[in-house]
Amino acid sequence: MFFVGELGEFFSQYWLRIIIAVVAAYLMSSVNTSIIVTKIVMHKDIRTMGSGNAGFTNVLRCVGKVPAIITFVGDFLKGVISVAIAYFLMWGEPVLYQNYLMCTAGLFAVVGHTMPIYYKFKGGKGVVTTASVMLMTDWRVLVVALLIFVIVFTATKIISACALVNASMYPITAFVLRILDHNGVLGVVTPLQNPSMPFVWYSAVLALLTGVLVIVRHKDNIKRLLKGEEKKITAKK
Repeated sequence: MFFVGELGEFFSQYWLRIIIAVVAAYLMSSVNTSIIVTKIVMHKDIRTMGSGNAGFTNVLRCVGKVPAIITFVGDFLKGVISVAIAYFLMWGEPVLYQNYLMCTAGLFAVVGHTMPIYYKFKGGKGVVTTASVMLMTDWRVLVVALLIFVIVFTATKIISACALVNASMYPITAFVLRILDHNGVLGVVTPLQNPSMPFVWYSAVLALLTGVLVIVRHKDNIKRLLKGEEKKITAKK
């Protein structure tokens, strides 16, 4: 009953702010940096080049380092700005509900990037935007993700493998850290002191949905990985 009650209060009391945060996150994140940059630099659609993905890695391979860096920054800012909007929309409200909205906005930032309304719902794979959402909602999750990235990339030199492992670990890491917060174990390094169990589950479910979305968008990469055909990032690149 408490789970339903707390969530019910969040949705019923802040429904207008939820709509504003969700719509703002989705529409803003639907602007695809890789498509814009590639069109300016090469007068082509990045979705017709290389792997066909409108994201950082494909831009790096097909367009160049500087356009890839611009793409990375643009994709990263989507999560930062989306969660920041939610944060300020809940300014002065209970911190717990502020975090509810921040996590919600973070999910829709990734949804906007991967399924942009401006490009017939064909966007990127959400890796960089997810990383920025991790930073804004719980920086510790991003630290764990970066450690996983270093380990997997050192072993494979394959970006998609790093992304898939991190997407799988995201809900687990988020849940474990929030459970420890709930029990007061990580009080010194927690962004939210003693979160309620409803929030622990809510944030973990949103992390799961984000991870599943990233994995689904990597379906072609999964096929190539299984066949041993996935390209590696070379030292030169």
